[in-house]
Amino acid sequence: MQPDTQPSILSLFWTFLKLSPVSFGGGYAIFPALEREIVDKRQWMTTDTLTDTLSLASAAPGGVGVNAAILLGYRLGHGRGALAASIGSILPSFLIVLALYALYAKIGSSAKAEAALTGITWGVMSLILFSAVRIGKTAVKDRTTFILLLLALMGLLLGLAPVYIILAGIAIGMFYAMFRRSQRNIQSLNSTNKSGKQEDPSYMYFI
Repeated sequence: MQPDTQPSILSLFWTFLKLSPVSFGGGYAIFPALEREIVDKRQWMTTDTLTDTLSLASAAPGGVGVNAAILLGYRLGHGRGALAASIGSILPSFLIVLALYALYAKIGSSAKAEAALTGITWGVMSLILFSAVRIGKTAVKDRTTFILLLLALMGLLLGLAPVYIILAGIAIGMFYAMFRRSQRNIQSLNSTNKSGKQEDPSYMYFI
């Protein structure tokens, strides 16, 4: 679905420049902020469109936060939008990482620093869990998608590489879509045949 409002390149750059610092601990932590900013506040796209884009960003290799910025920027502003969003996403993280490394080199061994990092870890975990729940409400649409979710979780717990789970999900999704399409075609053909059979006796009136 196309966005309701076409954002400017500067708006895309500023949006991701502003949101990038909240992704401390991993790209998944930025997902709730992206939803609030892009869907709720600016209304650039719907929740379903955002969920599909973030799912694709998670499936692609590389950092999920940068992937999401590139895909969302491209969807909202094509090539220039992807460039602006990716620069806005990378620049704050680059500067923050340099500053944190310099700080950690000085006080990283202290008890207060370890306690602070422990608190940050739990905060990031809660953000990731919140993102998973919000995305799951949109992505899990029926019993089939719920079963696929359980199978994927089982695969991860058993140590299966994520790339195999993603490829299996793509294959199953394509097969399921073709199966549903064939079922609809069969139902449509059956309904047409039934309606034709109901009209067949009319030829008796002409004998």
